[in-house]
Amino acid sequence: MRSVDEAAAGGGGAVALERARGHARVVFRRTDGRDRLDTFYQQGCAKVRLPRVEPGRPPEAVLINTSGGITGGDVLLYEVEAQAGASLVATTQAAERIYRRSAGIGVVESRLAAGDGARLDWLPQETILFDGSALSRRLEVDLGAGAAFTAIESLVFGRTAMGETVRDVALSDRWRIRRQGRLVYADGVAIEGDAAAVLEGGATGGGARAVATILQVAEGAAERRDAARDLAAGLPGEIGVSVFAGLIVFRILAVDGRALRAATVPILEFLCGRPLPRVWHC
Repeated sequence: MRSVDEAAAGGGGAVALERARGHARVVFRRTDGRDRLDTFYQQGCAKVRLPRVEPGRPPEAVLINTSGGITGGDVLLYEVEAQAGASLVATTQAAERIYRRSAGIGVVESRLAAGDGARLDWLPQETILFDGSALSRRLEVDLGAGAAFTAIESLVFGRTAMGETVRDVALSDRWRIRRQGRLVYADGVAIEGDAAAVLEGGATGGGARAVATILQVAEGAAERRDAARDLAAGLPGEIGVSVFAGLIVFRILAVDGRALRAATVPILEFLCGRPLPRVWHC
């Protein structure tokens, strides 16, 4: 397997250009009945902000890419952990943009962990892919006994309001979730070439321009199946709900980013049991 930097560099003898590098790590622990910051590290274009939250809400870590977007050769690594018994919400300041590349692949790797009895919500906003972009995105999650984990990853293929169509893209998107060291969820998608043509297919996207996967790993997740399906039936887009072995998974197809958000926000609030972080509404 190639390293993160090797994947970003790509092949070919292209002229070396300045690229963005970023690494952020934030860890919270549970001490004296409160969630407290344990580790805070930020390097390069990856920054973290810890806004004040209302009483009774878990702490929030807002991840920021100060480079303003990602192109070929850029590398971002995010590490987020809620230690045993702690609660933490991680989100992003805004939608991430993946711009046209001259060479290489943009890499975003997220390594998440929730200790025994911890709760971690991974709630990044949308990732927008522009024509000519290349992205390798990886989500690696390790959960302890009794941990609860909720996550979303979403992709928007061009801005329909601007008349954009994504005809050339290189995309690799992979999830791996382990509970007590055992793999409980694996997923992946790869698109090379004309994304619009792929999404037009009746067996692939049915004309969608925005897609998302929302997942929750928690005790009792299967018991929420009927309520989840009732909720999905009243939301825009095409939504599938699957429940198995302590997981509930929503897959969403929407005509554009606005319709996607109209579907994802109610689902996330249903799963998390509270409103989304303020940055989602800015």
